Amino acid sequence: MAESRFGTHRVIEPKGSLPQAAFCIDATPVCGDTEILIDVDLLNIDSASFHQLKEACDHDVEKMKIMIKDIVKAQGKMQNPVTKSGGMLIGSVKQVGKLHHDQSLIKGTKIATLVSLSLTPLHIEEIHDINLSNEQVRITGSAILFDSGIYAVIPEDMDGKLVLAALDVCGAPAQVKKLVKKGQTVFIIGAAGKSGLLCSYVAKEMVGDEGRVIGLVNEEAQAQLLKELGYVDDIIMENALNSVSVYEKMVEITDGKLADLTINVVNIAQTEMTSILATKDDGIVYFFSMATSFTKAALGAEGVGKDVNMMIGNGYTKHHAEFTLDLFRKNKKLYELFMKKYA
Repeated sequence: MAESRFGTHRVIEPKGSLPQAAFCIDATPVCGDTEILIDVDLLNIDSASFHQLKEACDHDVEKMKIMIKDIVKAQGKMQNPVTKSGGMLIGSVKQVGKLHHDQSLIKGTKIATLVSLSLTPLHIEEIHDINLSNEQVRITGSAILFDSGIYAVIPEDMDGKLVLAALDVCGAPAQVKKLVKKGQTVFIIGAAGKSGLLCSYVAKEMVGDEGRVIGLVNEEAQAQLLKELGYVDDIIMENALNSVSVYEKMVEITDGKLADLTINVVNIAQTEMTSILATKDDGIVYFFSMATSFTKAALGAEGVGKDVNMMIGNGYTKHHAEFTLDLFRKNKKLYELFMKKYA
C-alpha cells in the first residue's frame, strides 16, 4: 500500500480509517519514506487518561506499567480504551524519510510531538518510571510521526519536561485567546490544573479590568494557589459533579447573569451539565476535557432548555506551541510553578 501523509498505510484495523479512529495500527519502528522515526524518552499521558489509569490500578505504578504496555501492544499506540485519549511525547529524531516534507530536520534534534498519542505508532521496549504527580512516563522506545504530524523543537532555554507538560495542553490557552473578549465573564472549570492555570492566566489578561474570571476548584490548596497567583477574580469551591450547587453559586456571584464563556478542562466525566448550567443563553461552552460526552452535553442542554453554543476543544490552532511557551518567558511566576510541579 502506498504511503499516505495521514498515516492510513499503517492502519491494521479497521481498514479505511484514519490512525486516531483505528483500533490497531502498525508500530513497527522502521522509518517510511514520508515518516519521521523518533527515539522516545518521555510520554505525557493526557490528564483524563492518566486519571483513569491511576484509579483503575489503585495508584500502583507497577500495575500502571503493565496496563500501559498492554494497551500499546494491543493497539500499536497509547490510546486509553476508556477515555479514547492519548497525550504526547518527547524524543530525538532518529531518521527522516526521503519524501518527508521537512528535510531540514537533523538527526538527534530533540522534539515534542504536537499530535495525540492516540494516533501515533508507538513501540515500548521498557518503562523505567511513572511520575504520578506530573503524568509523565519515562521509557525506552520508538515512535513514528506521519508527514501530516506537527512537532516543536525543544527550545534550548527551557527544561524539556516543562516544555512537554506545557505543549501537551498548548491548544487550550491559544484557543482561549481567540475566544475571550474584553469585559466578558469567563468561568473556568478546573482552574488550578495544568490547562486551567494557563487558561485562567490568558483569560484574565484578555477580559481586562471590566471583565471577570471565575475559577472552580474542589480543594483548599487549589483555591489558595489561585489566590496567590491572582489569575482569577472569584473562586468557587465545589465538586464539578455537583451541577446544581455550582449553578446556584454562579447565580449568586454573577447576580444571575452567568458566564459569557465557560471553559471545561477537568479530567473527570459527568461535568457536562455543570458547564451548561453555568453559562448564559447564547453563551459559549468550550469543552477541552477529554472526558466529555457529546451525547450527555447535547441531550442535557435540551433537557434543561439551555440555548448555548457548545464547542469541542481543538488541540491545534496556528502557532499554539510558540504562544504557550512565550507565556512562560513573560511570566516568572508561571514558569517557576510549572518547573516545580512538572519538571
